[in-house]
Amino acid sequence: MSDTTSPRLPHAAADGPLSYAIFQLARTHRAHAAAMLRTMGLHPGQELLLMQLFDHDGLTQAELLERVGLDHSTVSKSLRRMQEAGLLTREPAPHDRRVMVVRLTDTGRALQKPIADMWRSLEQISVRDLTPDQVEEFTTCAQLIEQAVRDRSRQPPGE
Repeated sequence: MSDTTSPRLPHAAADGPLSYAIFQLARTHRAHAAAMLRTMGLHPGQELLLMQLFDHDGLTQAELLERVGLDHSTVSKSLRRMQEAGLLTREPAPHDRRVMVVRLTDTGRALQKPIADMWRSLEQISVRDLTPDQVEEFTTCAQLIEQAVRDRSRQPPGE
């Protein structure tokens, strides 16, 4: 009987088994997190913005962009939706009306515990079959891979 829980490595990915495993892991993990977020009325990525505001309410839109590492249009669209949902407000900064300051509403602030609980639950599911040493080693490897990909993306093509 074949294992249908993990897809076989396609021939086209034969020279990239680690990259394919990362893709499969990220896709599965994100889908589960998205399902958990839907129960709170959130879309993936919105929790990242909220978590930054939980720690530093009153950031500018530019500061949020820098902290979450997403593109301007994605953040702007997410913030607009979150404002429409009553989770936050956006107001021009007193020092420069072109700069938008983002603040949590009471409704947005009330999501802090549910979001922390979601991350805790997702972590417990993710590490269920791993030892603490494996978790530490995986985390270190993941950070090294992320940095390598970021560094490579800053180099001109062909190098």
